[in-house]
Amino acid sequence: MTQLARRLGTTDAVVIGLSSMIGAGVFAAFSPAAAAVLPAGTGAALLVALGVAAVVAYGNATSSAQLAAQYPASGGTYVYGRERLGPWWGYLAGWGFVVGKTASCAAMALTFAAYAAPPGWERPLAALAVVALAAVNYRGVTRTARLARWIVVVVLLALAVWTTVAWVGAPPVELLVSAGSTTGSGSTGGVDVVYGVLQAAGLLFFAFAGYARVATLGEEVRDPARSIPRAIVVALGGAAVVYAVVAVTLLAVLGLAGTAATPAPLAAAVTGTPWAGAVVRVGAAAASLGALLALVAGVGRTTLAMAREGDLPRPLAAVHPRFQVPHRAEVAVAVVVVALVLTVDLRGAIGFSSFGVLVYYAVANVAAWTQTGTHRRYPRALQAVGLVGCVALCATLPVAAALAGAGVLAVGLLLRWVRVSR
Repeated sequence: MTQLARRLGTTDAVVIGLSSMIGAGVFAAFSPAAAAVLPAGTGAALLVALGVAAVVAYGNATSSAQLAAQYPASGGTYVYGRERLGPWWGYLAGWGFVVGKTASCAAMALTFAAYAAPPGWERPLAALAVVALAAVNYRGVTRTARLARWIVVVVLLALAVWTTVAWVGAPPVELLVSAGSTTGSGSTGGVDVVYGVLQAAGLLFFAFAGYARVATLGEEVRDPARSIPRAIVVALGGAAVVYAVVAVTLLAVLGLAGTAATPAPLAAAVTGTPWAGAVVRVGAAAASLGALLALVAGVGRTTLAMAREGDLPRPLAAVHPRFQVPHRAEVAVAVVVVALVLTVDLRGAIGFSSFGVLVYYAVANVAAWTQTGTHRRYPRALQAVGLVGCVALCATLPVAAALAGAGVLAVGLLLRWVRVSR
């Protein structure tokens, strides 16, 4: 058997999308984003960056939704790029997704362990988490959706408690002093301000990118032409509301400088209430697990699609006869991620992952632009916004992240060229 079973409804797809987006990004992405816009002078620049990231994400989401309705198969933009633009475009998207998101899997596992493990046990617990969630995915996509539902509930409850405590309880005096006002130096020019806002938007885009998981599960969703577009847009809208609430709360309590000064801004915002800090830790651990669960599923499905076409080893295209999941692909992904968490610290991989995902969505926007007739659900202007946004955010990511991402993509293209030449 080479086809996956359609067992997911619209609600299941929305939950998987939310668990991907309302993941560790909400606990980790705001600090580097605030640092990027700090020279701009005001906390409003962070909100502008969040808005830019949301607009670009919406353009990309509509492209993915439109394509997924026409091509409801596993693999997401890898499939869309092949069908609409040619094998090389599909490979570029698929390689960027698999490599970038495999690094993200390791980063999410290590982030979970940083919140949940006692000192010295972070890496073993991270590896155990990867194995456990891979086992859940192995048993079938309905179990993945069921666990994702519980994780989303825990994370949303934790964020609701955190928001209430942060607004009701005043931060301690020393925190107010270290946070400063929402105003930065204000000494930079307009070009630097725009650059900082775009860089912050690129980092925050990392938090929105989870809706790709809905498209990569396209072969397992019932009535995909209706369910996938609806699930993508609903999940993105829900995540945007949550991120906006978190951003406004951080700026109100810590200020822009305070948000940039700490790697754990949500915990810093409730320092005066110890039990609320424990809630943040639980929420962050659960969010990391939710993102990891959806990431492993998404990378496994893209690996399956690439293996079907020979762009990855063909044995990875096998589908389990009972559980109807890409079991070899998921085991391979889990093995690689476990190796990474035991040897490399990838919690700083936000920029690298953002580069790969932005390239992935740039291909999706170009592919969606070529659709015509009844397959066109959204105006081409949205695809243009998505494409221009992806290119702009790639260009303004931190230089090291952009160079690393470009280097990995070049290696992948070289490997395919060697294989095709033979």
